[in-house]
Amino acid sequence: MEDKRPKVGIGVMIWKDGKVLVGKRKSSHGQGEWAWPGGHLEYMESIEECAKRETMEEAGIEIQNIRFLRLLNFKDYAPKHYIDIALITDWKSGEPKVMEPEKLEKWEWCDPDNMPEPLFKALPSYFQALKTGQNFFDN
Repeated sequence: MEDKRPKVGIGVMIWKDGKVLVGKRKSSHGQGEWAWPGGHLEYMESIEECAKRETMEEAGIEIQNIRFLRLLNFKDYAPKHYIDIALITDWKSGEPKVMEPEKLEKWEWCDPDNMPEPLFKALPSYFQALKTGQNFFDN
């Protein structure tokens, strides 16, 4: 029987020159939606290591100044259930490129006030956390 416990997901909101990096997903949930780089926290990995690894694996770029933004009990793509940790970071180096073409169509730097649609369902809580300071969403 499949383990029904939630997994830990890390989302990485990366800023560069007033814009944020988003990619158009092809993966199992959120297909066709725009999302940040991110993925699963691995066994014994730090949250910061996960953010750096996932960003490099997915977009081929380096990040810095990693900060906590919010925690979300994320059930929008049931039966998948995640504890989603949102991080906010700054771009350090590299140009985004599609490193996993089976999972992602393209990367774009976007104005946070003019985001492409549809957004991955976790993203609105990032913007809400930035605007209000709320950092805990227990949906």
